[in-house]
Amino acid sequence: MPLGTLDRSPPPFFKQGPSALSRLMFFSALALFLMVADVRFRITLPVRAALSTALYPIQWLAMRPSVLLQDGGSYMQSLKQAQDAEAQARQKLALQALRAAQVEQLGLENSRLRKLLDLRERTTTPAQAAEVLYDAADPYTRKVIIDKGIVHGIAAGLPVIDESGVLGQVTRVLPLVSEVTLVTDRDHAIPVLNSRTGARSVAFGDPVANYSGGKASALGVLELRFMAGNSDVQEGDLLTTSGVDGVYPAGLPVARVDRIERRADSAFAKIYCVPLALVIGAHHVMVLKPVSAQMPERPSEDAPAAATKKGARK
Repeated sequence: MPLGTLDRSPPPFFKQGPSALSRLMFFSALALFLMVADVRFRITLPVRAALSTALYPIQWLAMRPSVLLQDGGSYMQSLKQAQDAEAQARQKLALQALRAAQVEQLGLENSRLRKLLDLRERTTTPAQAAEVLYDAADPYTRKVIIDKGIVHGIAAGLPVIDESGVLGQVTRVLPLVSEVTLVTDRDHAIPVLNSRTGARSVAFGDPVANYSGGKASALGVLELRFMAGNSDVQEGDLLTTSGVDGVYPAGLPVARVDRIERRADSAFAKIYCVPLALVIGAHHVMVLKPVSAQMPERPSEDAPAAATKKGARK
């Protein structure tokens, strides 16, 4: 075949349509037209809304890991802050509770001290303040230990009172501390006076917890012994110190009659009394000088004889 007869035009399969420059110009003009139309007439707003609605689930799923990570970090930070705030609040609450307890305890001690000083003012007996350290270790006795001893001028036999009344008597003295036997101890006895009738008697300590009824408890009571069955004693009578023993000043409150048992087979009545002093829980006390120390000395037997001889010589 001669070369002049060959067709140099591309076959239909390789036809590419308009040129690249023509297409660039067309699409550029179309893009410019769409931009101007969108700015002026907002013709693409519905299309954008539809596309945004269609793509929202995909965006939501794609953002979940980041949102969960941020929420987790915020939750842990908030939890740590909440725990710290709770710990601080608990510390403040504990501190406030401690301060409230201290204020209440100080108020109670202040009230007791005022009562004790008022009781001290009503008696002219010299006294010395002391503080109860602890109870005695013997479970079968009713005794306490105070912080005053021989070096403070304490001696055996001195009466001890608190803000409510007679607490007991010093029975053992050491250099720095002393032992006080309470009025409810079985070995303690105190002369008392019924403030209503003026009748004198002796109250004995009874620490045994076999007392039934009334206001008494296992801490012990006082019992008026050897009182006739028909004696004029009523529940609620106030018993005070009589002062006849030369130890306790007269008029100090001791106990209050709580229960009376009169039996036909006995000539004596069982009279139980509740001590007014804090036989348990006493903190501040007063140690009094005995009444006998304030009395003038008894004249010696040789004094009258000497005075008689002196008169005879004159």
